Amino acid sequence: MNIGITVYPTYGGSGIVGSELGRDLAERGHNVHFISSVLPTRLTELNERIHFHEVEMMSYALFEHQPYDLALATKMATVARAEKLDLLHVHYAIPHSISAILARESIKQKRYVPVITTLHGTDITLVGADRSYLPITRYGLQQSDGVTAVSKFLKQATIETFDFDDVEVIPNFICGKHYFRTPDAPLRKELAPNGERLLVHVSNFRAVKRAVDCVEILAKVRAAGENAKLVMVGDGPELSAVRYRGEQLGMNGNVVYVGKQANIADYLGVADVFLLPSELESFGLAALEAQACEVPVIATRIGGIPEVVNEGESGFLSDVGDIEKMSVDTLKLLGNEEMRRTFGERGRDLAISRYSTEKIIPQYIAFYEKTINKAKTAAA
Repeated sequence: MNIGITVYPTYGGSGIVGSELGRDLAERGHNVHFISSVLPTRLTELNERIHFHEVEMMSYALFEHQPYDLALATKMATVARAEKLDLLHVHYAIPHSISAILARESIKQKRYVPVITTLHGTDITLVGADRSYLPITRYGLQQSDGVTAVSKFLKQATIETFDFDDVEVIPNFICGKHYFRTPDAPLRKELAPNGERLLVHVSNFRAVKRAVDCVEILAKVRAAGENAKLVMVGDGPELSAVRYRGEQLGMNGNVVYVGKQANIADYLGVADVFLLPSELESFGLAALEAQACEVPVIATRIGGIPEVVNEGESGFLSDVGDIEKMSVDTLKLLGNEEMRRTFGERGRDLAISRYSTEKIIPQYIAFYEKTINKAKTAAA
């Protein structure tokens, strides 16, 4: 197949999933065309089956804000015709599904290109649920030729918010070849030169991630006598608040800020415990990646996380904001190496058995084929 994929290239799990989906599809012999403003961060190289089409913005004094959605629709239509795309697969509903539908309609007299929209979370629970965006988001869902969601939780949220239930659940995934434990890697010595235990947090540092809670947990863990450090991977609007709270608690000497990293597995592979204290996670991709690296997860019991983390087997779950319990659970794992190792091994087993690319990518391919065939039948 010739597949067009659009993602937000620099922020959040949707860009990661879309990028790695395209990479895996290319390895399976499909031609993948990424259509976005910049090359997605997880795409380190292009080849004869992975192509990139940049959405170029018009600079015109009349436009106070550049019309990205229209530029994207135009580029989608151009690529769809030139490359004879079989479908457009867009990740995150707003504005990608609307742009794709506009592109589809603008060229349908020449070629009908089905649109598949994958919902990742905040496009439904935050943006789409906003009263000003709810009607256009519902329209995008109704007009898509196929809709998928990354968790059962998100499908239910879509039904409740938009009264739309034609959604297929295809979860996020990991490749076991790219995620694994590396306890003896030089990075471990670099991050923990004095043998400190490593707590790791990965996010885009939005308020919903509650990254400040990680510093609070570190402070309680160290107050209990554990020689631990916190590694913060990523960047975003709340990072300054995290640094400020770290300074207030006297923890910044024990927090390592490494910024955005192309290979998250490097840091997860040397971690002892992964912290995910979010107040909203429709899936919890970072928790899945941590488990694939045999890292126990301390997380909140919200959204899709209970679908990913097995309580008492691969991690511990708490109510949002229950820093005390999360700290106690972290200390349990750091103080019991056998428990930590067992949780890690179970976590990887769960990640690979439920969410490996070998299990999930064929589900996407089957959904593509079903959607394409349905569109052809309707046109006949």
